[in-house]
Amino acid sequence: MMLEHSVIIVVGGTTGLGLSGAAACARAGASLVIVGRHADSAQAAVRTISGPVEVVLGDASKPEVNIEAVDVALKKFGRVDGLYHVAGGSGRKQGDGPLHELTDEGIDYTLDLNLKSVLFSNRAVVKAFMSQGTGGSILNMSSVLAHSPSPHFFSTHAYAAAKAGIVGFTKSAAAYYAGLNIRFNVVSPALVETPMAARAAGNEEILKFIQTKQPLDGGRIGQPSDLDEAVVYFLSTASKFVTGQVLSIDGGWGVSEGQFKEPRQSGMDS
Repeated sequence: MMLEHSVIIVVGGTTGLGLSGAAACARAGASLVIVGRHADSAQAAVRTISGPVEVVLGDASKPEVNIEAVDVALKKFGRVDGLYHVAGGSGRKQGDGPLHELTDEGIDYTLDLNLKSVLFSNRAVVKAFMSQGTGGSILNMSSVLAHSPSPHFFSTHAYAAAKAGIVGFTKSAAAYYAGLNIRFNVVSPALVETPMAARAAGNEEILKFIQTKQPLDGGRIGQPSDLDEAVVYFLSTASKFVTGQVLSIDGGWGVSEGQFKEPRQSGMDS
């Protein structure tokens, strides 16, 4: 098994993409520490995951929660080998949106949730790697909106800034720590059916748009399991010669126009 004897921390591992990735890591042989905010979803996650798993309840945008996750991994399993940071979410209800409508609260909330939390978890785990004198792998989650905007349906500018910041931060850290065999990479999904995406997944107009924007496999919304094999790859020694990379798992989003069907205008047929 690709992650046998490995200890992996999954921040945001109790629902959606994080839970799917955590379960995939467990099937690959890993022992897990999963971080989530809600006890009920954490308990459900433990029932879903087969294998050794510990839970840390708390808000990943608080530095102490990430430190606790590392401490639990060291106390329960004796080491840390990898981190998968998934925690994040929409700040739309707190005021994220187009720049001219973006509120101060929306900026703070969205950057704390989506960018500062990544800095905190990565810092805690890198310190553990360095203390152990080992290498290790960190996998952060960005979004296609960091590099391929969709202004009609997904115009949350603070969120896009945070997800782009994750890419810049990850590449910078990858360069700095490569000599210690500490690897940093990014997965960048498009629209995936998760609790965060409920607004979009329940909107018929958006789903019609997705048919042309994510045309692979019939033009569908993504599923959390679409990322699982890549997650295991990046967190295992199979990717020991890979760092500073961004893998878009997006159903073709980044190479597809996804335009609304409109009558062709004269002179535009070529």
